[in-house]
Amino acid sequence: MPRFKNFRPAGVIPATLLALNADLSVNERQTRKHVRDCALIDGVSAVTVNGHASEVHACNFEEQQQILAASLAEVGDQVPLINGVYADGSIEAARIASMAAKEGASALLVFPPNSMSMGGQLRPEMALAHFRRIADATDLPIIAFQYPMTSGLGYPFDTLLQLFDKVPSIEAIKDWSNDAMLHERHIRTFQSLPRPINVLTTHSSWLMASLTMGCNGLLSGAGSVIADLQVALFRAVQARDLTAAQALNDRIVPLSQVFYAPPFLDMHNRMKEALVLLGRIDQAVVRPPLMKLSEAEIARIKQALDQASIAREGALKLAA
Repeated sequence: MPRFKNFRPAGVIPATLLALNADLSVNERQTRKHVRDCALIDGVSAVTVNGHASEVHACNFEEQQQILAASLAEVGDQVPLINGVYADGSIEAARIASMAAKEGASALLVFPPNSMSMGGQLRPEMALAHFRRIADATDLPIIAFQYPMTSGLGYPFDTLLQLFDKVPSIEAIKDWSNDAMLHERHIRTFQSLPRPINVLTTHSSWLMASLTMGCNGLLSGAGSVIADLQVALFRAVQARDLTAAQALNDRIVPLSQVFYAPPFLDMHNRMKEALVLLGRIDQAVVRPPLMKLSEAEIARIKQALDQASIAREGALKLAA
């Protein structure tokens, strides 16, 4: 049973990382500490586990269940947990969704199946079948992960509207359209529907610009490092305090420039190294095919942390 039965995805939602041991096994103790660090920051509305940020692509079903159960045991009575549903087949996706509901997750973040990458955009009935199977497995609120259309995995605008109509448990999208015009259209249209759908931006490389378009929240891997800054920026934008928002954005930009530099696939690898530099986890281990970063790149991350005025462990609150 979900521990937060009336949870509606909105606000600032960090996507947490996965701490690993040197032998590539899950380091549950450090992962739990990291989840707590993110979840208990004032203003965080929920946390996400088993997403991109926690290398879900490299975790089997049992490990995903372990990560969710451990996270719930650590903070599940204090903040809603969103569990990622990452699977190329709809039957497996439904199995993950059912597991998440039984463990006590409060919502699901549903990734597009990679099996749809070669023309699935032309078959909207495929997306509908995928989400229906998940919705039949559990009535948990669903966040649909919207990829860029250029990836082959983004849902066309009209397909999204069909999904919202046919699958009422979809309550939000995690918008990674990476297209400012389309992103704004999503916000203006979906949040104004008779049954509004919240748009949670994940455009962390241009977060302030995205938030000013009127998103009702953000769901971001960068929140694993800077959830406090994201909360402050979200609140400043909501309050229409441009001066405060610009000052916060000045601190965020150096990190977004480092985290989301090419190759893009190393973004969460870089965030792990940032947590090590900040004393929040002991080591930055990633599962292949991801590889350890160079010392030069780690030095650039340290420089960006210094520019952002982020202190080591024990100083998670904003600098005065």
